[in-house]
Parts: sequence; C-alpha cells; structure tokens
Amino acid sequence: MSITQTTTAGIRVLVLSGEVDFDTVDLLRGALQIDDSVPVRFVLDLSAVTFIDSSTISVLAAAHGNAVSAGGWIRLAAMSHPVQRVVELVGLDTVLPCYRTLAQALAP
Repeated sequence: MSITQTTTAGIRVLVLSGEVDFDTVDLLRGALQIDDSVPVRFVLDLSAVTFIDSSTISVLAAAHGNAVSAGGWIRLAAMSHPVQRVVELVGLDTVLPCYRTLAQALAP
C-alpha cells in the first residue's frame, strides 16, 4: 500500500493505493493522526485500493471518532466495487459519508 497526501481547500486528501490490510494498516493509522486541538477534515480517495480487511475498518472507525471529537470529519471517495462491498457489509457507510467521486467528496 502507498499513500499520497495533498491539501485542497484546507482538506487533507489521502490517495491510497494497493491492499490495505493488517500488514499495511499502520501506515494509514499514521496518516490519520490528528492534533485534538485542531479540527481536521480528511477525504480518502480509495479508487486505487484493491482490498481492505477488518483492521482497516477498525482504523477508519477510530479515526472517524477522533476527527469528530476534534470538530473535524472524514469522508470516503471513489471506492472500487470490492472495497465498497466491504464498507457496506460492515455498515461503515452509515458512519462515514461515502461519495462516488473525489470531486463530490471535496464539495462543501
């Protein structure tokens, strides 16, 4: 897995690629670290992610809680069908807003 990070209109955009699983999820966890005193907004572009597992779901749920507690948010964008299926099966789409495209996720 790899992560490319940019900032657009004050939103941290993380572009992930490859498989996000137990062996690679610490990289994602590190990228989602926030300072509790500053609201952070994240959009995760998952268009190049081919696989996620339960460790990924756990990290995303925990990061969501941390972001909301600090006055920020996390959005998921451009999920491939296999990734979207996992997100929907575990109900993460009811917690994290999911968008079909990166542009939609970045819109106010």
